[in-house]
Amino acid sequence: MAVLIRFTLLGLYLALVLPLPLLAPEPLKLTLLLASIAGLVLVLAITSEQVELDAQGLRVGHPPWCAWLLRRGWSLPWSRITALTPVTTSQGGRVYYVRSAATEDGPNRESWLLPQRVARFDDFLERFSSATGLTTQGISRISPPWTYQLLALLSALLLVGETLALILRPG
Repeated sequence: MAVLIRFTLLGLYLALVLPLPLLAPEPLKLTLLLASIAGLVLVLAITSEQVELDAQGLRVGHPPWCAWLLRRGWSLPWSRITALTPVTTSQGGRVYYVRSAATEDGPNRESWLLPQRVARFDDFLERFSSATGLTTQGISRISPPWTYQLLALLSALLLVGETLALILRPG
């Protein structure tokens, strides 16, 4: 996952959740603190998805420390990738599915979501196209970088405001 996206989502989580244990009634403080820590670990796990391209194929998954929890992941040899299928999202964006050829094990074709939040996205698309022979022209990130930059700025402002409120609060 691209660093900008990952740290923006982590910053937003912290900005929204950090004040809760401090503002909670005394009997709930410990519970909210533990829930906030568990939530942070979950957000770290979700945003740690890794995309690997090598001579054999494409792999998408999570590191071992959290793969047992999320269990999402897939790999596909280059030779099995047959197409990219565009699909419009309910928000008006466009995602792409990587389609595979049927195997001897079964006649079903399979589809996986093409990662669109990776670092160095243009390089990823170039390498994907080179390895598969499929055109990636016209494929862009699922959302433009400025949206995450704006969200990062707003999250930072929230964190600064919360820190100042905590420092300056009366006795």
